[in-house]
Amino acid sequence: MSGPRPGGRATDEVAFAVVLTPRGGADRIEAVVDGALRVRVAAPAVEGAANAALVRLVARELDVPAGAVRIVTGAHARRKVVAVRDLPADRVSARWPGLTV
Repeated sequence: MSGPRPGGRATDEVAFAVVLTPRGGADRIEAVVDGALRVRVAAPAVEGAANAALVRLVARELDVPAGAVRIVTGAHARRKVVAVRDLPADRVSARWPGLTV
């Protein structure tokens, strides 16, 4: 069974693409580029530290618990698909216009 993809719909999750830059100086969301969220985190890509920082940052930006955010695909890559549980897609689209959800 495959997970949600950008443009696809799950009944209880909204999913979107992320391009992550570890060791990016500070935890911040830079922009939406080509429908994907471009994110930098200070943590290195070692033992899941950058992924954990990404999850915390997305949760904080969307005002949801970190447990509601998960990495669907790309745990070991810069390009990822992130899903957020129990959040309407229009709220994500309003937060980051141009993001493909």
